[in-house]
Amino acid sequence: MRSLKKLSAEAQDPSATQHLWHPFADMSRVAGDELIVDRGEGVWVFDTEGRRYLDASAGLWYCNVGHGREALAEAAMSQMKRLAAYQTFDRFANRPALDLAERLARLAPMNNAAVFFTNGGSDAIDTGAKITRRYWSQRGEPQRDIIVSREGAYHGVNGYGTSLSGIAPNRAGWGSLAGGAEQIPRDDVDALERVLDGNSGRVAAVIGEPIQGAAGVYPPSRGYWGAVQALCRDHGVLVIVDEVVTGFGRVGSWFAAERYEIDADLILVAKGLSSGYLPIGAVIAAPRVTQVLWTPQAGAFRHGYTYSGHPTACAVALANLDIIEGEGLLGRVRELEPILARELGALAGHRIVREVRTAGLLGGVELSGEAITADPGVVERVVAGARERGVLVRGLVGRAIQVSPPLIVEPAQLAQIATTLRAALDEAAESVLGTTTPLAV
Repeated sequence: MRSLKKLSAEAQDPSATQHLWHPFADMSRVAGDELIVDRGEGVWVFDTEGRRYLDASAGLWYCNVGHGREALAEAAMSQMKRLAAYQTFDRFANRPALDLAERLARLAPMNNAAVFFTNGGSDAIDTGAKITRRYWSQRGEPQRDIIVSREGAYHGVNGYGTSLSGIAPNRAGWGSLAGGAEQIPRDDVDALERVLDGNSGRVAAVIGEPIQGAAGVYPPSRGYWGAVQALCRDHGVLVIVDEVVTGFGRVGSWFAAERYEIDADLILVAKGLSSGYLPIGAVIAAPRVTQVLWTPQAGAFRHGYTYSGHPTACAVALANLDIIEGEGLLGRVRELEPILARELGALAGHRIVREVRTAGLLGGVELSGEAITADPGVVERVVAGARERGVLVRGLVGRAIQVSPPLIVEPAQLAQIATTLRAALDEAAESVLGTTTPLAV
């Protein structure tokens, strides 16, 4: 039996009884207060009490085909019975990895692509950065070590990705990680031109999300990506497109690079590649890159992961792509895009909403500066209010609310998301500002 002294210490220190350390969490608040998700079915997830929630964020942007897909479980089981795992270093390969690489090369908006598999999105970012550095080293220009990213960028949490982050709290507190990172404002082509001109011969690449996700869902301004890639070509700089969120149907095409006509040298993917059923990511490389790095002079590319090309993960990803293609989910997103824009757009006039932004099945509802000043936790207040009403959304950088449901969502469910958010916004507005407090929007 534990002593009274030990019980008292545990009551004051949640780490004494809490053993799961949550990512992106203030454990002083989370410990012992988890929402335990027990199972999923379609756009729904259920907690251990049996309560049903509409998963309006598709987990962390990833569950494109919805929850509970037996075909994906069967693909994993079948592959595990045959060959659960094996490494792909040196000359080793497995059939699912070869088949998935071929399929991604066929789907990618570039000719004769090659595919380097990773464990997920953060690893894909770091791999892309190292490929870039190695590329310029082999070209005899090792001084090209600057990678330019944008304000609001989220490029994962590994060393390079953290350094490239345009979300300041994600960079703070870690010390110096990867050098050579430069930041420019989100949609400022002139700022990019100044960086390229001011660092002539030193910029290796420009990296960007076609639509910024974690910053609050920001689609690009008209003509932005065309101007960026024109500058990059003029300066001989690589274009890296971070499609970890936007890939595999989220915006109505296999890749957002197609939608925005981005001619990429590297495309980084994860999330929707397997709809989150197993961890997997990839770097899709254009011939411009492989023609330099796949030579006897370049030698071995001394980088990779134990689970690169993991056969079971690749088998599940192939089955996931079959579902996206077989059920016509790209076309479905294009049909649902104006419905989401209409349903969420109706919130734009709410007294504590500053702006609503949508593209494909991505939406960001940004709260007003006045509401955030009155209560810096108002976004989480709205998220909690939606959760209490049976809809799961996420807060983004303390300013906006993420909406990114599975691609199988129905129009009525999009309406339910918007209606629920309105009720949560009403409740938050009354709590934060009071019913009679005027607020300019």
